[in-house]
Amino acid sequence: MRLALALLALGTVTAPLAAQSEDQLRAFFEGKSVRLKIEMPGSSEGVDVYPGAAQPVDFPKLASRLKRFGTAIYRGQDVLITKIKLKNDHIEFQLGGGGYGTFGDDTSPYVTVPSVPKSGRERSLEEDVGKTTDPVQKRKLKDELDRLRNERTREDSRNRAEAAQATAIREANLRQKRLQGGSRFNIQYERSVPPYALTPESVSQALAEYLDFSLMSSGPTGPPRGAGELRKGLTLEEVDAMLGRPESISTRMEGTLSVSTSSYRTRDRRVSAEFVEGVLIRFTITSP
Repeated sequence: MRLALALLALGTVTAPLAAQSEDQLRAFFEGKSVRLKIEMPGSSEGVDVYPGAAQPVDFPKLASRLKRFGTAIYRGQDVLITKIKLKNDHIEFQLGGGGYGTFGDDTSPYVTVPSVPKSGRERSLEEDVGKTTDPVQKRKLKDELDRLRNERTREDSRNRAEAAQATAIREANLRQKRLQGGSRFNIQYERSVPPYALTPESVSQALAEYLDFSLMSSGPTGPPRGAGELRKGLTLEEVDAMLGRPESISTRMEGTLSVSTSSYRTRDRRVSAEFVEGVLIRFTITSP
């Protein structure tokens, strides 16, 4: 009984401590920039890291994900830390949006269409052909039946061709979304995340072989940069600090993601910047 009460008491203490530790990790890392030492796949599956293991990263598995999803972030690229999330047995270290394929993202490229059903006339002709004994009338009915069947077959072929074309377009769009959606590290532990792992030092040590953290000291709190240094991964606030207040802002939803486009004007250029959940994913610069 005492043991049960002790375990219950321990549980009531551990939950708020974990929440507090997650808040500390978020405050320390989120909004800062890091530089990649490895390529990152364009998927929310990201890269699994097992601290303390002889080989913390399964590089054949990483290669498979890079081949399957494409490379969203390249070695040597600077990227924003967009979210830190504590799960039961791992810590999510999300970069540039965390990777495409989370809940609400449409990950299937396939467009399918059902076969064209038989018309009432076609079904009626099938019955009449079986019942008719007059050879001339039977041939006439069969000719009409064959014509309707051929029309249905041609319509099926057209529908399949259009579905294949739509699938190809969706595959291209999906791949583009994956390449723009960032990626993540999953710092994995055997059963649950131990308390000693819930510190910035521990997280940095677990990822030090794959991330350069030296940029964090000159992250988004540093001085504003010029439009010439505009790059993907910046936050909306950083871009506004560089370019000033936008002339116009438009928003839309893509699945569960909020997408906004801001238009800026400087003395010598116009900039159109597109943000997903407040993170810059693409921009164009033109003459005024």
